[in-house]
Amino acid sequence: MSPGENGLFVSFEGGDGAGKSTQLGLLATWLEGAGHEVVRTREPGGTDLGRQLRAAVLHGEDVGPRTEALLYATDRAHHVDTVVRPALARGAVVLTDRYLDSSVAYQGDGRDLGAEEVERLSAWATQGLLPRLTVLLDLDPQVGLGRLTGAPDRLERAGLEFHARTRRAFLERARTGGDRWLVLDATRPTGELHEAVRARVAGLLGRVGVTR
Repeated sequence: MSPGENGLFVSFEGGDGAGKSTQLGLLATWLEGAGHEVVRTREPGGTDLGRQLRAAVLHGEDVGPRTEALLYATDRAHHVDTVVRPALARGAVVLTDRYLDSSVAYQGDGRDLGAEEVERLSAWATQGLLPRLTVLLDLDPQVGLGRLTGAPDRLERAGLEFHARTRRAFLERARTGGDRWLVLDATRPTGELHEAVRARVAGLLGRVGVTR
């Protein structure tokens, strides 16, 4: 987190069907009940521009891997400038469903563009902003994809091996990423997962100046 930002930034990561939206919602409800301002958002799609880019990259015409990575980086740059940084500056808790680590896993490893190259692109787009906590809900991709309903998007249709590569990429990032990461087995009951997330967040709130 950059100097002068007093809020708390938390991202939720993992494969499709892992339960990110559910856990984000439960955490948001708990934080709001405790009196915190909470900004719930997602990537792509956390802004008007992001919703247009989301439709293009997930449901529009087929695009190449580099175009895909650049579209996600465009969304992230705008999202951080207009939603995330302003909220952190006023002391809010920002909860995002996906962030930089998804691009590194999906485009860097899943699309074979190179994790370091994609990470540099996203770091440039966000001016180096990272979450204080990243919750990784780890799940066998075959199980996660089986939980989905509705028509699959472009990434969901990418095949089991693609999703296996992204899972390995997430786990490797968590293994080497230090205390920013909380890795949880997404097959555990929803309430148990929420308790684990809540405990970690409760321990962070006072350290970053979010105390009300």
